[in-house]
Amino acid sequence: MKPELAALQAEVASAEVPRHVGVIMDGNGRWAVARGRPRIEGHREGAESVRAVTRTARRIGCEALTLYAFSSQNWGRPAEEVTGLMVLLQEYCENERDELLENDVRLSAVGELERLPDFVRAPLDALIAATAHCKSMVLTLCLSYGGQEEILAGVRELCRRAAAGKLDPEALDLGVLGAALWTGDLPEPGVLVRTSGEQRISNFLLWGSAYAELVFVETAWPEFREEGFLLAIREFQRRQRRFGLTGEQIEGDLP
Repeated sequence: MKPELAALQAEVASAEVPRHVGVIMDGNGRWAVARGRPRIEGHREGAESVRAVTRTARRIGCEALTLYAFSSQNWGRPAEEVTGLMVLLQEYCENERDELLENDVRLSAVGELERLPDFVRAPLDALIAATAHCKSMVLTLCLSYGGQEEILAGVRELCRRAAAGKLDPEALDLGVLGAALWTGDLPEPGVLVRTSGEQRISNFLLWGSAYAELVFVETAWPEFREEGFLLAIREFQRRQRRFGLTGEQIEGDLP
């Protein structure tokens, strides 16, 4: 590691590190097209950024890293690109076992996973099982995922419980609903990062990111590696998180 990168990592690790980081991995296709290459080559290069960011998040002490890998709306893309993305996901699941185990990273996946083709589900399920004992960090892939769809699925589950007499509607609160979501076992994201310059959250972690800091960076995902991730976390660390209070209250000047 270059000295300046090591110094940045040490600086970030010495301050408050968000327990949970969410990332919208945007810009793969546009990055490839700008270089006269097929869009799928941008996604393939983006897989290298997944490895780099996962390692970095683990090193600085993040408990959870959630990556927006494939949205519910991405099924509407050209069939050739969707198939290419599924093949890349299959390759990732088949090739990353040793990497995740060596770094003590547990893999999880959330979304409408039943929509994934069998040639993806089999290695995905196998990798989830193989890393189930890992405890240092959980890497969650959002696959066929949408934040609105996640909330809807949680509401449906609670309705089923109520209809079966297992839930008193009057007992329903934010905690109960949050726990019923696909991401209910994760801490709330402290920061949500989006690459490639777009400034929207695109149906990602809508419930959990209610108080997340939003960091938008110009770098496209295929070029967003260790330094880009560390700079995004440093930006989070430089902000004052108030959660509805005043700055004076947070700083202790007011009760």
